[in-house]
Amino acid sequence: TTRGLPGQKQFCVKAFADALEVIPYTLAENAGLNPINIVTELRRQHALGNHNMGINVKTGQISDLAEENVFQPLLVSSSALALASETVRLILKIDDLVGAI
Repeated sequence: TTRGLPGQKQFCVKAFADALEVIPYTLAENAGLNPINIVTELRRQHALGNHNMGINVKTGQISDLAEENVFQPLLVSSSALALASETVRLILKIDDLVGAI
């Protein structure tokens, strides 16, 4: 939630969260599933506190990935997020330079 953050920080956090939501949407879409239904159910499960729930592309359902022994190393996720964030920052910086010309 972005409550409690001042002004532009709130907007930035919301935009970053929206960008991250593309990941499960794209995964569901590429697996041939209905991405809207899958992401809605995934969001509902996470809101209920079931944070290990994820998309099981084999069954086409939301399931507890920890129970199925599906794990991803933290270094993989944190590196991907850091690289994507740095790329966006550089694009925005270039955009500011081009806009100033």
